[in-house]
Amino acid sequence: MNAHFASDPQRARPPREAGAPLRILVTGASGAVGSLLAPRLLLAGHGVRAFGRDASRIEDALSDQLLEAELDEVEIVKGDALTGEGLARALDGIDVAYYLMHSMERSPGEPAPFTERELLAAENFATAAARSGVARIVYLGGLLPRWELADGHRPGSRHLASREAVERILFAAIPDSVALRASIVIGERSRSFRFLVCLVERLPVLTLPAWHRFRTQPIDARDVTEMLAACADADISPGSLEVGGPDILTYGEMITQIADLLLVSRPALRLGVSATPLAGRIAAALAGEDPALVLPLMEGLQGDLLPADDHAADLLGVQLHSFASAVEHALSEWEETEPLRAR
Repeated sequence: MNAHFASDPQRARPPREAGAPLRILVTGASGAVGSLLAPRLLLAGHGVRAFGRDASRIEDALSDQLLEAELDEVEIVKGDALTGEGLARALDGIDVAYYLMHSMERSPGEPAPFTERELLAAENFATAAARSGVARIVYLGGLLPRWELADGHRPGSRHLASREAVERILFAAIPDSVALRASIVIGERSRSFRFLVCLVERLPVLTLPAWHRFRTQPIDARDVTEMLAACADADISPGSLEVGGPDILTYGEMITQIADLLLVSRPALRLGVSATPLAGRIAAALAGEDPALVLPLMEGLQGDLLPADDHAADLLGVQLHSFASAVEHALSEWEETEPLRAR
C-alpha cells in the first residue's frame, strides 16, 4: 500500500500541513482523462489510488505514462460504483477523490437507461465518500446550454441533464467540492474526438447536419488534466467552473480543421435539418462507434455550448493550447500506437 495512505480506517487523521502531499483517489483511471491525471498527480508527489472494474485495464492505461517503478506506487482497487463493491476500501484515508466515471454504454445486467446508471453510481459514491470523511470531490462534467438555463429549465439533452444531476449529488454529499464543466475534449483517447476523426477519414463527402453551425470551445486534454490537478488543493470557492479552450469554433469548423490537419480534402454538404436518430446511427456505423454513445452526444447539439466566462484557466494557473495544437498533439499520439487511415 502507498505510504501516503492511512492503514486504519477508524484512526483520526491529523491536520494536513499546507503544501503536504494529499491522499488522492482517481476513479475512471483507465479512461482518456483519468489515465493522464493519475500520473500527473503521482509525479506531483501525492499518494495516488486508482479505482475501476478492471485492474489490468488500469495498469495498461497507466503504463503508457509511467515507468514500472512509478506504476508500482499507484495502488489499484478493483470495484464497481454501480453495486458499491470496493468503494469503502477505495475511499479509506482519502483527502480528495476525482469522479471521472461516465459511460453511456450498457454492460449485461445493468439498468437499461444510462441515466439510471449514472445516478446510482453517483449516489453510491457520494454516500461512501461522506462516510469516509473525504474533504473534496473533483468532478469533470459537461457544459450546460445557456439558452435553457436562462429560462429556468433543465437541459433537454439526457446526456447533459445526467451530468448536471451527478454534479448535484456529489455537491450535496461533500460541500467543498469542485466541478469543471467542459465541452469536447481533444485528446488521443477522447472518444468524441476519435469519432470526429473517423468521420473525416471515412466520409468522402462531409455531410453535416444542422448542428454544424453551433459553436463551442473545445479544450486540449492536456489543459483539462492540468486544471483538474490544480483543483486538488487550489484555494478556490467550491462550485462549478466552466472551462474551454481559447478558440470559439462551430462544429463544422472543427471538422473542417481536423480534415485540414489530416491533410485530406473533403467537400462539405451542409444540411438544414439534424435528423439525429437516423444521422446518429449512420454516423456511428461509419465511425465504428456504439450508437449508445453517439446518439446522446448528438442529442445535446441543440445550440451553442460556450463557457459563461473564461477565467478558469487564469484562476487555476493553466496556459491553454490552441485547437490546432491540441489536434496535432492528439493525432501524433494516435499514430504512435495505430495508423491513421487518412495518412
